[in-house]
Amino acid sequence: MHVSELWRFPVKSMRGESLDAATLTENGVAGDRVVHVRGRRGVLTARTRPRLLSLSGTSDPDGQPLVDGRPWDHPRSAMAIRDAAGADAQAVRYDGQERFDVLPLLVATDGEVRAFGHDRRRLRPNLLIAGVPDLAERSWPGRTLQVGGALIGIHSLRPRCVITTFDPDTGEQDLDVLRRINREFDGKLALNCWVARGGAVRIGDQVEILDVRLPPPPAGGWVTGAPYDVPGTIIR
Repeated sequence: MHVSELWRFPVKSMRGESLDAATLTENGVAGDRVVHVRGRRGVLTARTRPRLLSLSGTSDPDGQPLVDGRPWDHPRSAMAIRDAAGADAQAVRYDGQERFDVLPLLVATDGEVRAFGHDRRRLRPNLLIAGVPDLAERSWPGRTLQVGGALIGIHSLRPRCVITTFDPDTGEQDLDVLRRINREFDGKLALNCWVARGGAVRIGDQVEILDVRLPPPPAGGWVTGAPYDVPGTIIR
């Protein structure tokens, strides 16, 4: 098995960026989901503001988040965010651990993507592992992945939401995608993971699965997916 794709999503709920290499930290891929969109009632995501998926979240050479190629705090970025998410939508920078819906790393495999039968970007994984037969990943929770010097704990299968129904390129919605996930995969695809030991990873790195149980990750927003707010800097 080996790493075939690496993805980072600097702005939560926007399209992400494909990487050749990344640094894994206790907060997942360095620079992942460090800017958020917030409205009057809290964090806004593509679950309720799907047009956010039409915007591109990337990073400049210094690691600063960009929105459609502009700095995240640029007035044109603020305008694009309001157009996509509503007049009260504001960009917020925040890197607290609870900013992740469940855990800070999502891992998918080529075997399950083949069974899924749709663009793997609908699943929004950070790591895609190749060389995995069929649905083997569904037996992995409770085990450990070793990728280079990094150790990744596998917590559980990820329950999927309406975001999977949107085409990553056109934005068109197909509710049958989620219906099929619920019907054929018990509503779950890909793996909720956390980084137990950080390190550098690259495309092509070998992946080994170990029968090692790691101490559980910190409780709170990571595991429970409880609603959270982001108290970081707001750009109007």
